[in-house]
Amino acid sequence: MVVVVTGASRGIGAALAAQYRAQGHEVVGTSRSPEAETHLDVTRPDSHNALAASLEDRAVELLVCNAGVYLDKGHDLKNGYGVDLWAQTFATNVTGVFLSIQALLPNLERAEVPKIAIISSQMASSARAPGGSYIYRASKAAVLNLGRNLAVDLKPRGIAVGIYHPGWVRTDMGGGAADIGVEQAVQGLGARIDYLSLDTTGCYEAWDGQQLQF
Repeated sequence: MVVVVTGASRGIGAALAAQYRAQGHEVVGTSRSPEAETHLDVTRPDSHNALAASLEDRAVELLVCNAGVYLDKGHDLKNGYGVDLWAQTFATNVTGVFLSIQALLPNLERAEVPKIAIISSQMASSARAPGGSYIYRASKAAVLNLGRNLAVDLKPRGIAVGIYHPGWVRTDMGGGAADIGVEQAVQGLGARIDYLSLDTTGCYEAWDGQQLQF
């Protein structure tokens, strides 16, 4: 099958791309780096259009929306959370996901069993609200809502949508003190994506199968 993974230059995205390649699938891993083999700046519609054009009329069985930023990590409520960070974060974490899905929708519709996996976070949950990281939390809550609504609209088209928390992972974003390694997270995510179907579309799950509260 053809798998498209956004934000595949490092961390979870790179590991997911490698895992699917090892399974024998054709993987298109994107990065915003100008030197990337497949360039995609998820904040730019023209970049999405270029990616879609490069795929032509090929079917895409799986789109993994992984590209994301965490720009307000460790910010102080009194002096942090600048307006520019809100705009940049939502452009990547929310609008970028929507544009990715919108651009590749024709390719997904050509697949027999198409799936979309949105890599979100348990920090999207309103039931889990320990404070801080306001911009990142708000963006992940927004993309959770986006995914849930897309699941409703895309189900009649035969496209399943899952929203996933990869765990607190030892990456550049997660930091060295995180709970699990990239390999464990990616193996779990792969299992959850394999299980995704029209019967489970709209699910909000952790890498280990835990059902998360909205």
